[in-house]
Amino acid sequence: MPSRGWRVLLAEHGALLLVLAIALAGMLRVLQAHWREGAVLLGGALIVAAVLRVALPQERAGLLAIRSKVVDVLLYSGFGLVMTVLAVTITRVKLSAP
Repeated sequence: MPSRGWRVLLAEHGALLLVLAIALAGMLRVLQAHWREGAVLLGGALIVAAVLRVALPQERAGLLAIRSKVVDVLLYSGFGLVMTVLAVTITRVKLSAP
């Protein structure tokens, strides 16, 4: 089996690698106790996945193409927006002593 070059692998899996890199950065922030920033990055990774799913043709979308394009875009963007909005809007509640 002939070895494939980096350009071919990047062309096939570049979109997924970008999304995974953003998600990894988000997970690192969560592990560093910056959960809000991490959650925003994770939501952003899903939004980037939705944009890439719209912009790229089927053969370049790679593993981002799980279902039909419409379903993928709706789910990626929906979950990404919900995660981002929740992370931004959750505020610290201070309990007062009785």
